[in-house]
Amino acid sequence: MSTKTFREILQTSRFVEGRGQTYTLEPSWMQGRAIYGGLSTALCLDGAMKQIEDLPPLRSASVNFIGPASLEVQVKCSVLRRGKSVAFVQADLSGEAGLITTVVFSFGAARASRLEAVYQDFEEVAGPESGESFFPDDGFLPVQNGGRPAFTRHFDVRLVKGNRPFSGAQKPSFELWVKHKDPVDNDVTALVALADMPPPAILPILEGFAPVSSMSWMFNVVNKDLSSDSGWWLLGSYAEHASQGYSSQNMTIRNDRGELVVVGRQNVAVFW
Repeated sequence: MSTKTFREILQTSRFVEGRGQTYTLEPSWMQGRAIYGGLSTALCLDGAMKQIEDLPPLRSASVNFIGPASLEVQVKCSVLRRGKSVAFVQADLSGEAGLITTVVFSFGAARASRLEAVYQDFEEVAGPESGESFFPDDGFLPVQNGGRPAFTRHFDVRLVKGNRPFSGAQKPSFELWVKHKDPVDNDVTALVALADMPPPAILPILEGFAPVSSMSWMFNVVNKDLSSDSGWWLLGSYAEHASQGYSSQNMTIRNDRGELVVVGRQNVAVFW
């Protein structure tokens, strides 16, 4: 089955007056009725960088997943504020049924600072070559029957710490090595497209299938070097609380040299 890679999705980009940056997707990038969140956020970022000139590096994003998807989508952008060093940009991704994803990005130029440190302990884990495939070789089974979401087939994923979803584990967390299956550039858009790949961290403690849906996602880019020598990135997801049908989790991304690159948080609706 022929599928568009992430790079090929970006190559469908064209600007349409009155509609914004337009992209053509396909079912292999869907997650139920929604677009995979990493892709929808990456399209918002790509649209912002194409429509607004001379943006400084991305520093953070606040993402809200609003509605169902379509295969033809548009990104409209507006500058909320732009100062000497920082720009706030809103990007709205829409389709046939209306708003899909809305993101507020903050871009900021580097400044001289006496602070240059990481204040977080890091316990090293084994490399991707030692990890097991995170997903079973299941053909195209529905996820509730032990399968996997369609979009995950665009990534290689290895489990190195924690447990798989719906395994009745004790801890709601895991760490995964993840990379794009098709070669991509070492740039912020490709990194964002990969950053939301892991399922919610609460899922390993469940003993059977339950629907989940990411509601909001916030992340900070904390390293100026957005490269991975091998293409592998270490993604950690750690649920800290679950109540009243919602779960809150922390997320981290490190490159293959163990350097912290992205930190994030996510709120997830859990129907269990």
